[in-house]
Amino acid sequence: MQFKSPLIYILLASAAITSALSLWAGAEMWMDTVVIVAVVIANTIIGYIQEGKAEASVEALEKMMTPECTVVRDGGEAVIPAKELVPGDVVILEGGDKVPADLRLFHTKNLSADEAAITGESVPVTKHTDPVAGKATIADQRCMVFSGTFVTKGVGVGIVVGTGEQAEIGRIAKLIKETEKITTPLTRKMEEFTRFLIIAILSITVINFALAIWFDYGAVYAFLASMSLAVAAIPEGLPAVMTMALAIGVTAMARKDSIVKRLPAAETLGCTTVICSDKTGTLTKNQMTVSRIYSGGTDYQVSGVGYKPEGEFTPSQMSEEMIRTLKAGYFCNNARVVGEDGHAVIGDPTEGALLVSAMKAGIGEIEKIGEDAGSIQGGSMQRLDEMPFDSEQQCMATLHEMDGERIIYVKGSPERVIGMCRTRMVDGSIEPIDRGAILEKADEMAEDALRLLAMAYKVVPPDRTSIDRNDLSDMTFLGIEGMIDPPRDEALDGVRMCNSAGVRVVMVTGDHAKTAKAIAGKLGIGTDAERALTGDDLSRMSDDELYEVVEDVSVYARALPEHKFRIVKALQKHEEVVAVTGDGVNDAPALKAADIGIAMGITGTEVSKEASDMILADDNFATIVAAVEEGRHVYNNIKKVILYTLPTNGGQAILIIGAILLAPFLVLFHDRLPLEPVQILWINLFDAVALALPLIMEPMEKDLLKKSPRNPDERITDPPFFRKVGLISIVMAIAGFAVYYYYGMPAIDGELVVYPDLLTQAQTAAFTTVILVHLCYLMTARSVTDSAFTFSPFSNRWLLAGIAITIVVQLAIVYHPVGNAILKTLPLPLDWWGLMILLALPGFFVIEIEKWVTKRFRGRRGG
Repeated sequence: MQFKSPLIYILLASAAITSALSLWAGAEMWMDTVVIVAVVIANTIIGYIQEGKAEASVEALEKMMTPECTVVRDGGEAVIPAKELVPGDVVILEGGDKVPADLRLFHTKNLSADEAAITGESVPVTKHTDPVAGKATIADQRCMVFSGTFVTKGVGVGIVVGTGEQAEIGRIAKLIKETEKITTPLTRKMEEFTRFLIIAILSITVINFALAIWFDYGAVYAFLASMSLAVAAIPEGLPAVMTMALAIGVTAMARKDSIVKRLPAAETLGCTTVICSDKTGTLTKNQMTVSRIYSGGTDYQVSGVGYKPEGEFTPSQMSEEMIRTLKAGYFCNNARVVGEDGHAVIGDPTEGALLVSAMKAGIGEIEKIGEDAGSIQGGSMQRLDEMPFDSEQQCMATLHEMDGERIIYVKGSPERVIGMCRTRMVDGSIEPIDRGAILEKADEMAEDALRLLAMAYKVVPPDRTSIDRNDLSDMTFLGIEGMIDPPRDEALDGVRMCNSAGVRVVMVTGDHAKTAKAIAGKLGIGTDAERALTGDDLSRMSDDELYEVVEDVSVYARALPEHKFRIVKALQKHEEVVAVTGDGVNDAPALKAADIGIAMGITGTEVSKEASDMILADDNFATIVAAVEEGRHVYNNIKKVILYTLPTNGGQAILIIGAILLAPFLVLFHDRLPLEPVQILWINLFDAVALALPLIMEPMEKDLLKKSPRNPDERITDPPFFRKVGLISIVMAIAGFAVYYYYGMPAIDGELVVYPDLLTQAQTAAFTTVILVHLCYLMTARSVTDSAFTFSPFSNRWLLAGIAITIVVQLAIVYHPVGNAILKTLPLPLDWWGLMILLALPGFFVIEIEKWVTKRFRGRRGG
C-alpha cells in the first residue's frame, strides 16, 4: 500500500531511467539509481511503521461473538459454542451473560440488557415479552435482545431469530464490509498535483529533446541531456519529506492523546467542517450522575460528574428528609462502587449514581455497599430482606435493621412510589402528602431529560424479618433523585472551540430525542429552534429528502447504524469534510464512511477502533479540537515544504534548458551542463533532508483555530504558488548561470576548452551558488504570507541546525578529496565566495518583496 502513490511512481520511473542510461548509454548514473531506490525504500518503511497494522473490522466483530451459551435441546439444557446456534434454538440467559444471537424473548424475570454498543442508549434497558410495533427501532424493541450486548440482571429465555449476517451485529458487519474508505483531501490534492507534475516534466523533457535535435546535437547527447533534465525536474526528496511531515504530525498528535492510524488522516482534520459525534461515552461520560434532588419542598443541585464521589450540594445545608433520601438510595441498592477513587460501578449504572450521590454527602464507603455492612454516623445497618425490582411493580424494596429499629426503604418510579405514600417528611416532621404537587415537580424535572427515582420509607415492628407486598403501603415520601448521563466538562470547551474554528458539531445518538436535545442544549450544539430528527423520521425520508434538511439539523435521536451512515453520506454530498466520533459497534459503518473516523480508546469497542482512522486515547472530545489544530499545522508545513522544494527543480530545469539553448552560441555549454547529474540529485535529496525537513519543525502559527477550515478543493498549485515557485526558480537559474559563465569563460579559448579544471571549478561554483540560494530562500520560506522579520530566527533550532549542517557538508564537498571524487567538484578560490553570496541574496529579498506587495494589494482590494 505504501507504494501506491503517484510520487513514488515518478521515483521508480527515475530509477529505471538512470539505470537504463548507465547500461545502454554509458552514463555514470549508478549512484543516482541507488540513491533513488534507497529513498523509495526509506519512504515505504516510514509509512509502514507509522500506519501499523491493516484494518480488521470484521475480525474484531467476530471477537465480540460469545464462545458458548446455554440452550434447550432434546428436552434438556446444554452448553454449546455460540457459532452452532441456528434460528429456532431456545437460549437461556442470566445476569452477566453476553447475548449470543438475536433472540425474541418469551419469558423474562427482572431482565435488563446493556445495549449501548448497539443502540448508544446510556442505561440498561428493561426487557419484557409483550409485542412491539412492527416498525419499532432497535432501541424500542423491548421484547428482543441482540447479539453482542450484555445481560445486566435478571433471567430470560428466548428463541433465536437471527445469527451471522442476519443478526443486527451481522448487518453492521456487512455494512462495514461494503463501505469503501474514501481518499483523504490531501491524497486527492497530491494525486492532482502529481498529475500536473508528470505532465509538466514530460512536456519540458520532450521540448528539451526537440530543441537539442533542432540545434544539430547528436541523438545520444540530446537524450542524455533530456534525461538529466527529467532527473532535475523530479522532486526525488518530496515523497520522503511529505511522509516525514505527516509522521511528525502524527507523533505530535499522539503526545496529545490522538493516535492516528493512517498518515494522511493527520492532515484531514485540518479541513474538517463537520464533526458527527455520538452522545453516550463521547460527549458524555456514559456514567449516570445524580444532578438534582427534590426533597422536603427544596430543590438541591448536585455537582460532580461520573462515579467519583466528589461534588457539592446546593444549598449545602441539608434537611433530615434530604439525608434520609440519600440513605434510601444508598441502602435500597445492589450496585458497588469500586476502585481506589471510585472509578467504576459494578451493577446497574442507575443504582451506581444513587450510591455516588450518597457518598458525596459522606454516607457510606467505596466497596462497602449492597449486602456488605456500611456505617453511617456511628450506627451499623444490616440488610434482612429484599424485594427485587420488577417491571410490574416498578419499584424495589429492602428491609434493614439499624440500632434495633427495622426500616423498609423503597425506590422506584415516582408515580408508583408516590401512590404508596400517605405522608411525607418536611423539615424532619411528618405531614399529609400532596401527590399532585409532587407529581407536578416530577414532570418539571423530567422536562430536563432526567431519569427519576422516588424514595420512601416505613418503620416496621422489630420482629419483622421479611417483606411482602402488603408492606408497600402507608409509606412516607422522602424525595426524588434526578439523574442523567451528563456532558463531559471538556466536551463543553471542545464544542465551543469547534464553533470558533468554524467546525459544526452534530449529535447522532441512539438515545431518546428529549435526552439528546437536553444534552445538546447544555453543550451548545445547534439552537433551541432547531428540531431533532428521530430514527423514525429518517426511516421515512428518502436520501434526497435527507439531503435537503441535513445542513439544518444538529441533533439526531434514536438513530440506527444505517441512519448514521446516511447522514454522513448526505453531508458529504454537500461537500462537507466529515469527521465521525463514536465508541460502539453501531458507530463502525459511519466511522469507516467518514472522511476521518475517530474512535474512543478507553470505552470504544474493538470494532469501532478498527473501523476508525484515529483513536482518542483519553476519550476526550476536547482532544479532537487539539488534533484539528495540529492537522491545520501539518497542512501548513506540507505546503511550505512543497513551496520550498519545487523551486529547486524549477531552477535546475531552467539551467539545463538554458544550456541547451545557449550551446550553439557558447562553447562553454558544448560538452558540459552547468550542473552534473550527480550534483542535481544531491541537491534534490540532501537539500530535502537537511533544509526542507526542518521546515516541518516550524512552531505552530497563532490563531489557527480562529480561522475557518480551508476549502478541501483548494488547489496546491494556485496563482501564489506559481508566482513564488517561478520567482525563486528564475533567481536560482540566473545565479547559477552567472557564476558558471563568469568563472567558466576564462577556461575557453576560441572553440577549445583549454583549462578543463577551471571549467570544473565553475561547475562547482554554480553548484554551491544554487545551495546558497536555497539557504537564503529557506529563511523566508518559514511562512507563506508573513515576513521573515516578524519572527525570531532562533524560534526553530532545527532550521539553524539544518543550515549549519548544509554549510559544513558543502564545504567538505568543495574542499575534501572524497567530496571532490563523488560529486565531481574541485576546491574553489576564497575570493570567489563574495560573488556567489551576493548572487544568492535575491533568494531571500525577492520573496520578501513578493509578500509585501501581495499584502498591500490584498489590503487595497479589501478596502
